[in-house]
Amino acid sequence: QLQLVELGGGLVQPGGSLRLSCVASGFIPKSYATGWFRQAPGKEREAVSCISGNGELKNYVDAVKGRFTISRDNAKNTVFLQMSSLKPEDTAVYYCATGFVPCGLVEIDYDSWGQGTEVTVSS
Repeated sequence: QLQLVELGGGLVQPGGSLRLSCVASGFIPKSYATGWFRQAPGKEREAVSCISGNGELKNYVDAVKGRFTISRDNAKNTVFLQMSSLKPEDTAVYYCATGFVPCGLVEIDYDSWGQGTEVTVSS
C-alpha cells in the first residue's frame, strides 16, 4: 500500500522560505499526479499545487503563483514544494496526495494522503 510522508514544516518568519518534501514508500505509477493541499486553522482544506507523474504538467492556485514551486524526483519517489516569500496566511497544515489524474486541483481526485506537516508563518 502506498504511504506518503510530508517533511519540512516548521516556523518561519514572513518573507522567509521553506521546502516541503513528500516521500512515497511504494510504487507510484507514472500516470499518477501528486498534489499539495493545505488546511488553515478553522478553514476548509484547499488545493495549493499539483504536478503530473512525469513532471511536465504543473498547476498552482492563484494565491501561491510566483511564490511556490513544485518539482519531483522520481528516482527518490519524492515531490517537493519550495515555498518562498511566505505570508502569515500561508500558515496551515500541508498535505500531499496522489491520484490517477494528469494534474488536478480537485481534492476528490486524490486517493492516497499523507498525515500532513505544519507550517507556521509568524514573526
